[in-house]
Amino acid sequence: MITQWMMADIEQLRDQGLYRRLRVMSSPQGREVIVDGKRALNFCSNNYLGLADDPHIVDAAAGAMREYGFGAGASRLVSGHMPPHQELEADIAKLKSASSCLVFNSGYAANCGIIPALYGRRDIIFSDKLNHASIVDGAMLSRAEFKRYPHADMQALEEGLKKEGPYRRRLIVTDSVFSMDGDRAPLGEIVALARRYDAAVMVDEAHGFGVLGPHGGGLIEELDLGKHIDIQMGTLSKAAGCAGGYVCGAEALKMSLVNYARSFIYTTAMPPALAVAARCAVRMIHDAHYGGQRRRTLKENADYVRQGLKAMGWDTMHSSTCIIPILIKDPGAAMAMSDQLLEKGIFIQAIRPPTVPKDSARLRITVMATHTRSELDHLLSSMKSLG
Repeated sequence: MITQWMMADIEQLRDQGLYRRLRVMSSPQGREVIVDGKRALNFCSNNYLGLADDPHIVDAAAGAMREYGFGAGASRLVSGHMPPHQELEADIAKLKSASSCLVFNSGYAANCGIIPALYGRRDIIFSDKLNHASIVDGAMLSRAEFKRYPHADMQALEEGLKKEGPYRRRLIVTDSVFSMDGDRAPLGEIVALARRYDAAVMVDEAHGFGVLGPHGGGLIEELDLGKHIDIQMGTLSKAAGCAGGYVCGAEALKMSLVNYARSFIYTTAMPPALAVAARCAVRMIHDAHYGGQRRRTLKENADYVRQGLKAMGWDTMHSSTCIIPILIKDPGAAMAMSDQLLEKGIFIQAIRPPTVPKDSARLRITVMATHTRSELDHLLSSMKSLG
């Protein structure tokens, strides 16, 4: 019985052009990859700075495995808290100019742990409509009243904040860079509204960390708003090329999460070798010469591709970062274009509902700092051939 309804549901997804399948990547996550046995240029990875296969990080992880082994053995509150975790947190806090940092095993685990640990039934959470699913799930787990305002609509947010209610605490939570649109949150306006209506602010820097700001601290650093953001969350799985999530803020924030965040308390600690690799990546990001040059090259590459696509008439929506969507609308057409591009040696995934709203299926191009100009030109010529 259960198999029958599952298969019926899957067939419906196929008919709607929404069926998802796993592709096998049999190479490191570089700018060129092998996808299902076919070599292609990778334009759909979040490995923005090209660190996922960097030899310095690989060597750091290998050395750490020889020193610490691989598994941490237990949660950090039992016996899994090791020097690499502590040192990684110190380096992230330094980069973010924060008092403290706590590392989680993933960004998803971080958001699903942070929000319910701090907010509950007597509270209200305001969330941008396009925030990541992990923020939505964290808010739902908290059982606080949950209000989603239209994307980047500050008037709607203020109208929600104005309404009186028996709330103990208020939280405004937003991505800094929106993962499917490539645009930026109006953080300055959000901070101003939070001050006016006595709300805390939480920012998810998953796609801003390492990419934006003079030292790679994200959009918060770029706008110099660190003192006004209560909860700075981010990931180590994108620009840092590793895995894990983090949260930065006051020491009281860290102490609260160590005691109340279930996704931190009840899970085995991040492998120490992974923490060492992530620390190496964070230091490379923070380095003014190495990280700074990678960020400059990334911006140049993204601007070059975006301008080229716009000149052909493609709709890149409101992208202003290295995430460049091409709006197709129809899921089937987006899938067909993705398959055609792979035949040309270009790997770009089609993004369809429910990841994005209905009638907004798209190709999601992500540019890396390591892409060469000739590779970018091959991408643009391939897109031109699709017309």
